[in-house]
Amino acid sequence: MGRLYRSLAWVWKHCTRPMETRWEEPLIDEPCVFVPNHAGAFGPMYMCAKFPLTDRCFSWLNADMMDPKLVPAYVRQDYWWKPGCALEPLYNATLPYLAAAILPPILRSAPGVPVYHDTRVMTTMRQSLRLLKEGKCLIIYPEQPSGYQSHHDWINTGFLQIAVMYYRATGKALRFYPVHIDYHHHVFQVARPVAFDTARTLEEQQDEIVHVLAAGLRGEPVT
Repeated sequence: MGRLYRSLAWVWKHCTRPMETRWEEPLIDEPCVFVPNHAGAFGPMYMCAKFPLTDRCFSWLNADMMDPKLVPAYVRQDYWWKPGCALEPLYNATLPYLAAAILPPILRSAPGVPVYHDTRVMTTMRQSLRLLKEGKCLIIYPEQPSGYQSHHDWINTGFLQIAVMYYRATGKALRFYPVHIDYHHHVFQVARPVAFDTARTLEEQQDEIVHVLAAGLRGEPVT
């Protein structure tokens, strides 16, 4: 963890209102994966600075946002402003380059795992497995943006492969905790975890796991 990240996290933690953490079930003290809603930029900011287990958590970080050359294109396609708004030309000419100057140094100093979307994805998975075997926890945001301040109903599922890798490496079942970040009411709502069933393949249980995680990160009851 770099000095820049520690300084910014300290400022955010002490200059904003405290967050309450509500656990549906007591936390089992072992490596796990927390799966929160993104809540725009607020989700990662609150998870990194105010979540009670932040000192042992490593977040998945979009590798494109850690490269100043790639940030502008990512910002433009990630709906940082409402398309067609009056200030869109100004935003388009300024925000991508401000982000490229500010975000990569912060993210590179954060305790995280770069997430690649090409053949280097195995680097992401191997680093994640190493951290879990060391007793750390992961924070993964699986929502897929669908427009300005909105997400698809479905969530990305590639990260679930880490459960298979963890079982093969340790013989243990990895638990996934859905987290609903309600920054308006200053609450982390941590739902009941869903554990990888080691007696079944991932394909056999993926839909069940995704159903529980998607409901929990949105703060909805599992039906």
